[in-house]
Amino acid sequence: MKITFFSAKAYDIEFFNRENEHFGFEIEYFETHLGPHIINAVTKTDAVCVFVNDKVNAQVIESLARQGVKVIALRCAGFNNVDLAAASAHGIQVCRVPAYSPQAVSEHAVAMLLTLNRKTHKAYNRVREQNFSLQGLVGFDVHNKTVGVVGTGNIGKAFCKIMLGFGCKVIAFDVYPNDELENLGVTYLPLPDVLSQSDIISLHCPLNDQTKHMINEQTINSMKSGVMLINTSRGGLVDSKAAIQGLKSGRIGYLGIDVYEQEEKLFFRDLSSEIIDDDVIQRLMSFPNVLITAHQAFFTKDALKQIADISLNNISDLLNGKEPKNKTALLN
Repeated sequence: MKITFFSAKAYDIEFFNRENEHFGFEIEYFETHLGPHIINAVTKTDAVCVFVNDKVNAQVIESLARQGVKVIALRCAGFNNVDLAAASAHGIQVCRVPAYSPQAVSEHAVAMLLTLNRKTHKAYNRVREQNFSLQGLVGFDVHNKTVGVVGTGNIGKAFCKIMLGFGCKVIAFDVYPNDELENLGVTYLPLPDVLSQSDIISLHCPLNDQTKHMINEQTINSMKSGVMLINTSRGGLVDSKAAIQGLKSGRIGYLGIDVYEQEEKLFFRDLSSEIIDDDVIQRLMSFPNVLITAHQAFFTKDALKQIADISLNNISDLLNGKEPKNKTALLN
């Protein structure tokens, strides 16, 4: 059985080849993302394995079906880039990795929070230039601050627990409140209350029609002045232009994003010798109180191993007529 990978980087190849020793799949890797431009390269394969910036729309799915593809496997949790209705109509099963390492992403969110607050990235550069001044590096105690968590699935749950350990008051919004978190002291509130009462807001929800641009001009204006906003989920949750206005007005005091609306044109590539014509991200990078990382929150050895193992298990189960061991992995 053959799997064709798209958006494959060196680390994907390393970890999937290692885990594939237990499965014996024939694997073909493409560095380019999946989309209409490359679809004719998919021939004689049983499954395609895709990532966050691959475009698996109806046109692509129709072509995959003609080539006999039986499974589309996402090696991530989010699936907003796949037309599930089209996949079902063509008899292609879609699976994902619903929980590879919640700790990896939640810990990165905390790292961004602490870096923005204590300005360790700036201090590091200063000291390397033999500048030992503390001027401009003042932060605040995270202890006793109100932290709002939007989405308390596996990642949001892990983030809540970390912030409780910091001694924070944690409030949260989710369509399905988590009893365990409530017992630990997390208070669930309506979304407008979470956004308006929090000193720090961290987003951990999926991107869909209901959540797209949930952080917009109106919701930003409802937040505390100087709020810290962290997004390690999906770029489309935040209206980037509205965030720029929030930064200019001071309503947003700190912004940490590991994801970006138009990241498929930028992230996972070395553009250091090129001119980036995306004025929005260039403006965001110009703010001293903005920290941007290139979708690396998942990027730990532990997470990469789990992603490879779970993805290959999902594909193996589906191609052999079985249901994946984790039922939430199957999307249609």
